[in-house]
Amino acid sequence: MKIGCDIVAISRMEKIYQKHNVNFLNKFLNSKEQILIKNPATLAGFWAAKEAASKALGVGISKECGFFDLEISKDFKNAPYFNFSSKLLNSFKINSASLSISHDGGFAIAVVVMDLEA
Repeated sequence: MKIGCDIVAISRMEKIYQKHNVNFLNKFLNSKEQILIKNPATLAGFWAAKEAASKALGVGISKECGFFDLEISKDFKNAPYFNFSSKLLNSFKINSASLSISHDGGFAIAVVVMDLEA
């Protein structure tokens, strides 16, 4: 099992979005993910989630794991989960992953737990 965690100030993400608008979103979210963004807290949570997943893989956001290799979706109960690119699935042998996102006190935090083949 591998664990990744990331925390980000919601105000930081909001300022970047206000300055760059959709150009900022296009750098790390695909069109399906952008539809899920309802407010600055959600935006910050998605950023933290992708960072946390890349940390669980041990590489951070890099050539090995880009933002678009990690797609966030929601299930029927509105819980977030990842769809991984075939590149990640093959390179890291991801068996399963769990994602939790929370926001409070001006911060968004995400924790990712991954089961990787040995």
